Amino acid sequence: MSVYWSRAGSGVPLVLLHGWGMNAAVWEPLLPRLTSHFEVTVVELPGHGGSSAAPAADLDDWAMRCAAVAPLRAHWVGWSLGGQVALQVALSAPERVSGLSLMATTPRFVQGADWPCAMPGDTFRQFASTLGDDPGATLQRFLGLQVKGAEHARDTLRLLRAELAQRPPASEAGLTQGLTLLLETDLRTALPNLQCATQWLLGSRDTLVPLQLGEALRAILPTARVDEIAGAGHAPLLSHPDACLALLRDAAT
Repeated sequence: MSVYWSRAGSGVPLVLLHGWGMNAAVWEPLLPRLTSHFEVTVVELPGHGGSSAAPAADLDDWAMRCAAVAPLRAHWVGWSLGGQVALQVALSAPERVSGLSLMATTPRFVQGADWPCAMPGDTFRQFASTLGDDPGATLQRFLGLQVKGAEHARDTLRLLRAELAQRPPASEAGLTQGLTLLLETDLRTALPNLQCATQWLLGSRDTLVPLQLGEALRAILPTARVDEIAGAGHAPLLSHPDACLALLRDAAT
């Protein structure tokens, strides 16, 4: 199995992981300014873009496949599902991760009796049920959810679609496995085992990862740094790039 990656810039090593259904192109608007401060490695998740699919929806396997093409030690930046993969790298191979910056990421995406700050499980199951019939339409619905209620929603949705089209589409296996990971992953009990500093960047208008997550994170991981990006939805890297860049530079340098 091959994992697509690219590297540019110089300075502190930085690894970027995109979210479900997306690809490395989502980072393009940020790269010119990131590569002037960091050595940036962009990695595409298994079954997404130019990376072939993994055998199964196994978060640790996905994490190790991404780590295999990354620098020996770096600050990892993950968006949404990519953030969960980055978390797993830090848990499984702590010597590889100097710090984490997690955008619109949560240790558990699905609501539970003790976890209200998440999405209803039925939402993910609906995506899974329609994915096989029309993957393209399912992905477009998800893009719409990512910008729902946010500032600059139309412009951000247009940019998401444009960036998505620049690279090969995610395979059905990659999409299916990714949805399974979003539905089943629960890293809450593992968070106290992290050996590096964590930064959580949350959009104030994110409907997928609500801002209330910050309080829950501080209860689980008192050392967590939680930064709010005012007006942002689930894609702050595209809707509010300046705010994201300033916060990333502060945490990673």
